[in-house]
Amino acid sequence: MASPNADTTPPEPWYAKPTDEIFSALKTDETGISSDEAGRRLSEYGPNEIHEAERTSVLDLLLSQFRNPLIYLLVVAALLSLGTGFLPGGEPSYTEAVFIVLIIVANGVFGFVQDYQATRSIEALRELATPDATVLRDGEKRSIDAEKVVPGDVIYLEQGDAIPADARVLATEELRTNESPLTGESTPVEKTTGTVDEDTPLAERRNIVYKNTTVVKGRGRAVVVETGMETEVGGIATQLDEAEDRQTPFQAEVEHLGKQIGVLVVSLIVLVVAVQYLFTATEPTAILLVGITLAVAGVPEGLPAVVTFTLALGAREMVDRNALVRRLPVVESLGSVDVIVTDKTGTVTENEMTVTRLYASGSVIDFSGSSPSSATGDGNSQRVAANGNQRCDSEVSPLLRCGRLCNNVARTDDGEYRGEPTEIALRRIADDAEIDPAGERVREIQFSSERKRMTVVVEDGGPTAYMKGAPGTVLERCDSVLEGGDVQELTDEKRQDILDKTESFAADALRVLGFASKSLDDPSADAEQIEDGMVFLGLQGMLDPPREEVEDAIADCRSAGIRTVLATGDNLTTARAVGEQIGLDPDGALTGGDITEQSDDELGRTIEDVDVFARVEPDHKVRVLNALQGNGHNVVMTGDGVNDAPALTQADVGVAMGQRGTDVARQASDMILQDDNFATIRDAIREGRGIFENVRKFVNYLVSTNTGEVLVVFLGVLLGSLLFPSQFSATSQALILTPILILWINLAADTLPALALGADPHADGLMDRPPRPTDEGVINARVLVSILTIAVLLAVTGLGIFFYTLDRTGSILRAQTLLFTFIVVVELIRIQVIRSRYDQTLRSNRWLVGAIGVSLLIQLAVLYTPLNDFFQVVPPTLVEWGWIAVGFGVFLLLNVVVSALNSRIFESRISE
Repeated sequence: MASPNADTTPPEPWYAKPTDEIFSALKTDETGISSDEAGRRLSEYGPNEIHEAERTSVLDLLLSQFRNPLIYLLVVAALLSLGTGFLPGGEPSYTEAVFIVLIIVANGVFGFVQDYQATRSIEALRELATPDATVLRDGEKRSIDAEKVVPGDVIYLEQGDAIPADARVLATEELRTNESPLTGESTPVEKTTGTVDEDTPLAERRNIVYKNTTVVKGRGRAVVVETGMETEVGGIATQLDEAEDRQTPFQAEVEHLGKQIGVLVVSLIVLVVAVQYLFTATEPTAILLVGITLAVAGVPEGLPAVVTFTLALGAREMVDRNALVRRLPVVESLGSVDVIVTDKTGTVTENEMTVTRLYASGSVIDFSGSSPSSATGDGNSQRVAANGNQRCDSEVSPLLRCGRLCNNVARTDDGEYRGEPTEIALRRIADDAEIDPAGERVREIQFSSERKRMTVVVEDGGPTAYMKGAPGTVLERCDSVLEGGDVQELTDEKRQDILDKTESFAADALRVLGFASKSLDDPSADAEQIEDGMVFLGLQGMLDPPREEVEDAIADCRSAGIRTVLATGDNLTTARAVGEQIGLDPDGALTGGDITEQSDDELGRTIEDVDVFARVEPDHKVRVLNALQGNGHNVVMTGDGVNDAPALTQADVGVAMGQRGTDVARQASDMILQDDNFATIRDAIREGRGIFENVRKFVNYLVSTNTGEVLVVFLGVLLGSLLFPSQFSATSQALILTPILILWINLAADTLPALALGADPHADGLMDRPPRPTDEGVINARVLVSILTIAVLLAVTGLGIFFYTLDRTGSILRAQTLLFTFIVVVELIRIQVIRSRYDQTLRSNRWLVGAIGVSLLIQLAVLYTPLNDFFQVVPPTLVEWGWIAVGFGVFLLLNVVVSALNSRIFESRISE
């Protein structure tokens, strides 16, 4: 126990201490504490609540969208465009500045809208707080606000209660709690009052009840040992609060790309200014104008907006596939995933107990779903479902009917089952098999942990007793067995066969119950007489079964080079069995205790050979993730419970369940599966891979354009200053391309087609390839070579047209117009050249066809309408279009040669 100001000392092992030591340490007893003492402790330890993390304001969320090096460069470009008004003889370029500002705003709005819905994980934990609690104060039972519960309080627990704090159990009447949100344990946990060993894992501390878990059966009394942030759920909140936001690889690459572009632009500006100032007669004002032009040419104005738009488009596609993305960059990160660490309960399983195997009349009946369809066992085969419907035959019906009658589950008008999960499973299979529940209950002999059985007496054409319980205990009360509709003597051989079947069921991680019945003469007899001389009916084995589609989804992921690891709070036997059922290797499975015993280096070595982890707690999951990430893996973590939140936050991509997941898990995640379907992760990964390819296409397209523009301005100004000094010395004629023309190319001619690329259909076979290496960015070696070679070809052919026109006409304005038009045409055609490397035709993307058509029409409007005065261009003649065509032919020929060389150097078919 620690006060809010305490240091990080190890938590007290309350589960390992005798009750009298706990009372002494807490200064309390069976009668609880006084109101005055409770008030003092509330001041000392603080309210029993989960502390809120500092909230991110809407303004901060909005501003965060603009903290990006490329955005900074765009801001500088806008300021430089306005800055031309301060140069001698210059005028501010409001149009350029407005265009750039619109790009910045559009990018920010895209990102802000996507992030606005995100809420803080700690806020979700706070919402889980229980509204009230029943405590013993001043010797009296009182209902108080749960936030006022303090260490030392004695609390009362009833079925349906949410537990207000971590507490040590003092008394129990069949008290069972649902701890799956905290520990991952899929079945209710029976609570006891004795001590357990100090090294007992969280999921096996049967004498402790935990804050924010619930009572599903029975009642009890407990003494509060920890409250607020000192509880187990509070410890998770602390881990979430301390977790650092992880940059996705794509975020880091875009940031790095922005910095590289900034350094390149500044370096070129310095070089050009120095060369012109030292070796030419260019006016200082003209030199500054060239610097501004280089800045505008070097910044890919449309890149941030296009990236954000494409990710948002991918996020929308994923919503249609039941995957809700909470952070846009995660869409791209899915494309490089190579490990999925998945929780069991509610993720790969149904999160409900289901009867999956029966033993009746000497045969084992295996089936899928909630009703039996066929029987196999001991070499026999029989029909259990008649005529394709759900009615079971006479040999199985008595077993299912016993489970139906010896059952306290209620069913609401809307068909919902309410009760203990084990009994719900028995009731559901009986209902599905249309078992007749006729018969009025006369008496119930309750289940207890000592008796390990429950019996009911039903008026069923005469009083009949029905029993269920631990198979060994039920067998002890039986002297006969029902086989083939006849009651036969329960011989030692048959008894051993039933025990062997029980062991085989348990070895497959099934929870096994035995069932028996007998007719009664006197229903008022004592329990011993009623429960003696029973007829054994059979066994029912149940578990939380894997979802039907999970095994295929895991197999598909394996084909895509993605490994799946199961990490669950269940026991080792269950974890191994479920792992094997979904196609994982159970050999070498480890427990949370094994993880604790290993150093980080040891775990890093063993993690590569382990598919299944059992009895894991939150810190174990984080260590597993750290080990995988330390080995260079890009990891998805799935989960639905409070216990999963730290690992969801730490993972490269945290995936929560939308239907069965807790608010905490959903708020800690990057993506939410709205259908709780593991197969949706596979579909999301495929979508992520396709989005990455589209991102690579338009990054190649846009960056090569801007690089080519920079080379055109850089080389053109230097060559022009040397070859045509008289024309390039004046301020009005110092440029190869004006800033407004460059901006037009970047926004109208390039951005529209690039946006349409975001809707490109995904290539076939995406899930037949291994994941891309985590250190491979959007611009890999091959794309970089492509960008540089295309930029050089564009500069060489474009400047050839420019200087040829200038030499023939003597008009720098006409030369600028033809160069401007040439670049637009080349870029619009080049976009299909890039796509052809992915075996995609122009017709496969109607949006791209439309975007290219619109860009061409706008370009013609700029050339042949009064807009040409605004852009300071002249209409090209038919002959000049011929010059452009010749230049384009040369460019295309060189491009084919360079692409062929590029393909020889790099073996991958997908090149750009």
